[in-house]
Amino acid sequence: METPTNEQALTVQGQTKGTTVWGDRTALGEIWKTAVTLSKCDLVPEQIYRGKPENCLIALDIANRLNQSPLMVMQNLTIVKGKPAWNGQMSIALVNGCGRFTPLTFAYSGEGDEFGCVARATRVADREICESERITLKMAKNEGWSTHAGSKWVTMPKQMMMYRSGAFFARTFCPDVLMGIYTTDELTDTGKDDQQPEKVVVTVE
Repeated sequence: METPTNEQALTVQGQTKGTTVWGDRTALGEIWKTAVTLSKCDLVPEQIYRGKPENCLIALDIANRLNQSPLMVMQNLTIVKGKPAWNGQMSIALVNGCGRFTPLTFAYSGEGDEFGCVARATRVADREICESERITLKMAKNEGWSTHAGSKWVTMPKQMMMYRSGAFFARTFCPDVLMGIYTTDELTDTGKDDQQPEKVVVTVE
């Protein structure tokens, strides 16, 4: 029986998935060196990654899995009370970059509390039009998104609708591109940041 190549081994149902280094100490050691280098770079966000190679290592792994630029991930992956979170626009960028859909468009309609937005795109595989749940001002009020202190729903509702409908679209039609990571707005608005995760220490010899 022919032994599959590394590329073939990473292909599942015709889709190539990003590799992981966690089961390979040699590969982990090499990516750790890269993480250390990035942690010294002036271009990475200072508060989260500068001088913190452990955080850079996680960002590198996520970038590898998503087949994205490490710098793009590091510029858009932040921490909200100990939890990783994508910046609002990142869910839209990941959907548009996955190649499975036409670029997302956003349709606004309604008046007053019924003013809302849907994210819409055509799936390339079968040309089906896919549409997110409609995000409205009424929903934002009922869910408490627009009532907490400092809520951006009060000052920029259309932008917040765009970000939220984009995240809803991704979670419905291609949840893998978000890797289970919420957006900063979702964590702030829904209180999913209440529990603190245990601190994880990565040691590479």
